[in-house]
Amino acid sequence: MASTAAAYGEISAKEYRRRIRAWTMYDWANSAFATTILAAVLPIYYSQVAGATLPSPAVATAYWSTGLSISLFIVAILSPILGTVSDVMRGKKRFLSIFVGLGVLATGLLVLVDTGDWLLASILFIFGRIGFTAANVFYDALLPHVAREEDRDIVSTRGYAMGYLGGGLLLAINILMIQLLPGTWGPRLSFLSVAIWWAVFSIPIFTRVPEPPAATGKLAQGLSRLQAFWEIVRISFGRLRDTLADIRQYSELFKFLLAFLIYNDGIGTIIGVAAIYGAELGFGSIELILALLLVQFVGIPFSLIFGRLPSPKEPRRALYLSFVLFNVLVLPVLGIMGSRLLPPDLTGAPQPPFQDTARAHGQGSYPITDPAFEVQGPWQEVAVSTAQAGTEEDVPYLHSSAEGAQISFPFNGQKVEIFYSAGPDRGIWGVLLDGQPLLDPDSGQPLEIDAYHPTVRYGLRFSVQADSPGEHVLTLVNTGRANPKSQGILMSLAQVNVLPPIRQSNLGALIGGLFALQLVSWAFAWLVGRHLTAPLAARMSTKAAILLALAVYAVIASWGFFLDSVIEFWFLAWMVAMVQGGSQALSRSLYASLSPASKSGEFFGLFGIMEKFSAIAGPLIFAAAVSTFNSSRPAVLSVVIFFLVGAYLLTRVDVQRGQQVAREEDALYLAGES
Repeated sequence: MASTAAAYGEISAKEYRRRIRAWTMYDWANSAFATTILAAVLPIYYSQVAGATLPSPAVATAYWSTGLSISLFIVAILSPILGTVSDVMRGKKRFLSIFVGLGVLATGLLVLVDTGDWLLASILFIFGRIGFTAANVFYDALLPHVAREEDRDIVSTRGYAMGYLGGGLLLAINILMIQLLPGTWGPRLSFLSVAIWWAVFSIPIFTRVPEPPAATGKLAQGLSRLQAFWEIVRISFGRLRDTLADIRQYSELFKFLLAFLIYNDGIGTIIGVAAIYGAELGFGSIELILALLLVQFVGIPFSLIFGRLPSPKEPRRALYLSFVLFNVLVLPVLGIMGSRLLPPDLTGAPQPPFQDTARAHGQGSYPITDPAFEVQGPWQEVAVSTAQAGTEEDVPYLHSSAEGAQISFPFNGQKVEIFYSAGPDRGIWGVLLDGQPLLDPDSGQPLEIDAYHPTVRYGLRFSVQADSPGEHVLTLVNTGRANPKSQGILMSLAQVNVLPPIRQSNLGALIGGLFALQLVSWAFAWLVGRHLTAPLAARMSTKAAILLALAVYAVIASWGFFLDSVIEFWFLAWMVAMVQGGSQALSRSLYASLSPASKSGEFFGLFGIMEKFSAIAGPLIFAAAVSTFNSSRPAVLSVVIFFLVGAYLLTRVDVQRGQQVAREEDALYLAGES
């Protein structure tokens, strides 16, 4: 394949390293969008603030998903076309700058989004996601022109490592901003910080990395700009049509794309449902947020390790392979044993459910019309339709606009969840536990529920937690006071859930145990393991490293079916961090080696389509499994099939043959240029 030297002329080793650093720095820059905008902050802000005037959180989620689908569809259509145009004309960096500018501008303008601005947020998010995703097409397409063929695995994984570090650092800063700044300023300024971060750290790729040569030679000479433009567009469509028509010539590349489409669907599903699955199992928000940060930062060294596994020049590849394999074997064993043998208050293992007593009701769901509730004052029963409630059957609510009206519920447990409705005529309600006002742990003031909302919303939840488990009485009182914006003091309640016992865990001990395990793993790999894995390491290729990562993912999905403790969740998160960056980075570099450098924009446009379409089947199958079994456990197990099928198809790819086809294509191009 055309080397960097062939494309740019001979360059010094120092300049080569500078270009590599500049290219990888873009991963540092744009990963802030992936963590803060796509994953952690904007989805929640959209539902709770921008979409606050929508009828329900479900409607806000639907609108968010619609915007996501629109942006992905637009990019899927544009990617191969623009990628091909960027090959025909000298334009990869030009298109990269256009879409970076679009993404940065749209992201920065999110600072204007406040309560009820869901339409503005949707529009800006769509443009921001288009900029982010389309820019990645041209960023990835620069890889064959920046890194020599023998360095692409290491360079690609280094980019992912930089992305983990940059995205994780800014996310941590943004979480602090959200905690410390008043009102909505924390999230809004975090959106602005992403735009600034993305723009500033994108500068090196534009100043250091040269524009690859065009594939048209001197085609446009003698033509007007308008004529040249339309001639380039015509040739671009022709090239794309010819490539798709001649799939047989690139059979190994397209076999890899099919394998990638399937196994990347499984990877995306694991990433997308991890937090929801953890919440369903009862893990706290702190554990889930910290687990997300764990994956970000632990992914850095493991991405670099996976990048070195296929390199024949790496003298420590047997050591790295042994280190990875030892973790894969030991993490599940110790996680499962720890959850069974160590104290539950250390490991976060589930406690026995709360039972009914003679005076209180145990774990379960209790509709507001249940005889368990003691009602004082005038109340009216209102049946809320399925369309309004967002459920499969009508839901009874009790309404009261009488000051002093109250409802009491005796329960045996520690934490309860109150289902209520909010609206423009709702008031403020007092919360009492065992006859005393419940105090807000942050302010020390009596806890109240302000149910005012610009539009009527059903199915909202409010959690109340006692200091210790046991028999308690929850009382909700209509205070007769209203939010200044409210038109009334209506109190509206539907249900109370007595939740399972709160999981207790010692995160400090668990994290310390994980790091201690890494020291043991490294010592074993250094003293014994590297000698055992040396023959296997010598045969380790890029494809083999990806297959290793997919095998680990299959273990992750299988273990996810059984896990039921915080220690297992954290050990599992560590395993995800081990392979998430490496599997995706090596897929990118392997694809680059199968693609002609002279057509990198065109082929990475097709790669971008596969990345977008790979986000479809996995979530659908996951949702179908949840609906069928009424549990996410079988759904998590079902993801294994993506890794098994994808791995099988990957074994059918003849990498050497595919790379030879790419080299021959580049040789023909260079011969034509000369």
